[in-house]
Amino acid sequence: MDQRSKPPRKPENDEENDLTVSRVLRNVLIWVTILVSLVLIGLMMTGQQAQEWPVSYSKYVEIVTSGNVAEARITKTQLNDFEFHGTLRRPITLNVQGRAQADVRTITTKLGVVDSQTEGFWRENGISWTYESGDSPWWYSLIQFLPWLLLLLAFFFITRRMQMGAGNPKGIFSFGKSRARLLTEGNIHVTFKDVAGADEAKEELHEIIDFLRDPSRFTRLGGKIPRGVLLLGPPGTGKTLLARAVAGEAGVPFFTISGADFVEMFVGVGASRVRDLFEQAKKNSPCIVFIDEIDAVGRHRGAGLGGGHDEREQTLNQLLVEMDGFEQNSGVIIIAATNRPDVLDPALLRPGRFDRQVVVDRPDLNGRVGILKVHTKKVPIAKDVDLEVIAKGTPGMSGADLANLVNEAALLAARRNSLDVTMFDFESAKDKVLMGVERKSMVMSDKEKETTAYHEIGHALAGKLVPHGDAVHKVTIIPRGRALGVTSYLPSEEMHTMSRDQLISRLIVLLAGRAAEKVVFNVLNTGASNDLQRATEIARRMVCEFGMSDVIGPVRYAGQHDEVFLGRELTQPRDHSEETARAIDAEVRRIIVEAEHKAEQMMRDNLDMLHTLSKALIEREVLDANELDVLIGGGELPPMVKNVEELRQKIRTSTADSPASPARDDESGAEGLALNPS
Repeated sequence: MDQRSKPPRKPENDEENDLTVSRVLRNVLIWVTILVSLVLIGLMMTGQQAQEWPVSYSKYVEIVTSGNVAEARITKTQLNDFEFHGTLRRPITLNVQGRAQADVRTITTKLGVVDSQTEGFWRENGISWTYESGDSPWWYSLIQFLPWLLLLLAFFFITRRMQMGAGNPKGIFSFGKSRARLLTEGNIHVTFKDVAGADEAKEELHEIIDFLRDPSRFTRLGGKIPRGVLLLGPPGTGKTLLARAVAGEAGVPFFTISGADFVEMFVGVGASRVRDLFEQAKKNSPCIVFIDEIDAVGRHRGAGLGGGHDEREQTLNQLLVEMDGFEQNSGVIIIAATNRPDVLDPALLRPGRFDRQVVVDRPDLNGRVGILKVHTKKVPIAKDVDLEVIAKGTPGMSGADLANLVNEAALLAARRNSLDVTMFDFESAKDKVLMGVERKSMVMSDKEKETTAYHEIGHALAGKLVPHGDAVHKVTIIPRGRALGVTSYLPSEEMHTMSRDQLISRLIVLLAGRAAEKVVFNVLNTGASNDLQRATEIARRMVCEFGMSDVIGPVRYAGQHDEVFLGRELTQPRDHSEETARAIDAEVRRIIVEAEHKAEQMMRDNLDMLHTLSKALIEREVLDANELDVLIGGGELPPMVKNVEELRQKIRTSTADSPASPARDDESGAEGLALNPS
């Protein structure tokens, strides 16, 4: 075995010693218990074999005179008198404490003095006697001392168990110690090669590593090592993965701890653990300390119910002092991660504590392609898999979402006993992740199926006709998740900002499904509730946040006054008057109504095409982008494959010209614009 794979175990010696001591104590207690049990059993057997009954002196004289005593043992007590232990020739019945005791075979009584006259008395009555020492045997003394020994051992064992603390080597007597784990190079197998989609963050952290490896390269020009780096970003974007990569690349001691590990039920434990953490870090400097989910202890001070005496605030105060207080912590770099930077205390974010704030945002198109390449390294993928097409169809997904997508595709391929993962598996996995499992057991009536088809074709047709719409990827009426039908889109390019015309086009597409139902059937149903909800959100943000209303003007009315300690929606103070609120509501309604009228007019102008596409969708249940283009261009589609398994086998064995083009009877997407979130 490679010796480099065996990290030094020095930090674990104390824990191993504690475990060894506990094993020894447990073995000792087991053997002591066995010994005591054997002694008690022996005493019980001895007591049962020769049970002596005390008699008075007169009764003793009577029994001896009758000649019923065969032999006797004479023992001397600690009071220098003698005891007579006689064995009877024939059992007798005695009256002991007012009760008749039958079958008595041994008697005992106390004699003051044993002289020649007493011995003559025994000799005359045919008794053979022996003298024995009256001192207690050693095992009798041991038995008397044994209960105290057992109590001492039990107390020592319980104390050690309390210190061990339910399997944790650091129990209640060491609750003030830090819970940070020291990682070495042999324990970490993640490097920057395993991280994709966060190039800027990798560059910032690479500079930290270079500083630790060669400080003189930076200090010769007067530069100082950064005190702390704060990783910000939504959940699943790879903040903890970046920290693990830093640990794998740094080559210096790396301490890792969670923000929740500082605070316990005991007062003052959090601050004590912070002090102990930095003491350990100073002993191992230069080193890196990683605090995951720092918002657990780094929230704003003064807003909690405990005031300045709140345990969490004491922990934060100690953390602030240790990071940049009177005593300098040279060579100790703090890396922290959080997805709630808005709740952190300003003192924690100032230069000198967290000098750098690295944003780890959701990856763009190139980043998603890189992440998919990382996660498909150990996955056998087919030749028809195009990672760029998959990346285009997953905007807004984080690294964790893409990892889950690849895993679901591999599971789907394994379920059908495939040797590799095809594009069909990735498309099915994407639909499953975004919209849920296909509801094969759900049976729709012909009327409901027809209504759903017109609704979804309304979305798809509007997406083809609006000037700034996203390219339609697929439309289906197969129920999946909570949606009866789905129209999914494939953005042609990555967009970071949107114009007013693009938002209006999106509103028209959202409302086109409801408009198609109204134009064809002249009815309104509940299927458009999600479309209306999202359209209202877009229109309200246009008015209140983006300043895209001529009536309201370039003023932001979306108040961000969330109380971080009282809940995000518990208190929402309004920063505008009632008249302004009525004007905002009227303007939001106007924008939505105008978009709906445009959608209805678009459906009326293309009514024949709406009927043609809807009939094809009812027949096939799934239409992809190429099939929609063929129908819109006046062409006819090839005959549909009736056998689903035959279609799947065809997809597996042949390489399609376009990865997203084949019609698949078991694919679906999210309701409305699921792949193009607003």
